[in-house]
Amino acid sequence: MTYLKGKRPTWNEYFMMMAKLAATRSTCLAFPVGAVIVKNKQVLSTGYNGPPAKSTHCITHGFCYPGLNSCISSSKLPSRAVHAEANAIAQAAKHSISTNESIIYVTLEPCMSCLKLIISAGIKEVFYETEFNKGGKTSIRNMFIEEGLINLTKINLSEEVMARASLFLLNSTSVKNNNIFTDI
Repeated sequence: MTYLKGKRPTWNEYFMMMAKLAATRSTCLAFPVGAVIVKNKQVLSTGYNGPPAKSTHCITHGFCYPGLNSCISSSKLPSRAVHAEANAIAQAAKHSISTNESIIYVTLEPCMSCLKLIISAGIKEVFYETEFNKGGKTSIRNMFIEEGLINLTKINLSEEVMARASLFLLNSTSVKNNNIFTDI
């Protein structure tokens, strides 16, 4: 198969790309975040940030607006969003899926509330793409790591893997002898 000439993603890259794809469903204009919970290389649950299930989108009520760069930016308009990690854990719980001893892939480093929820849900490892916590929050995060409650790893997707993924997303992959993948 000619499309396998390019670099095949590692499992971590594969699941992080799934988290990035989940983030495309986010209705949060400030931080579109996606999460994927995995155990034994199988997806257990996905989540993205947005209002609670069956609730109207934040922008419908004027809670989020174009140009908003942080949910903290406005004291008048508090966030109604459920974080991606919490949504993924809630989806697993809703469907009676245990997250004990699993891994979560998140496009944004979990906030302290989500990190505590992740630990409480039995998730042992977090892979994230973008850093979020600063200052005193990092000392709390580091205490959880030192206590052996959680491992956090920042990962970056290689340009080669992302370029290959773009070709897969932009073109039909189920066409016999499709030559678009020969140059990867």
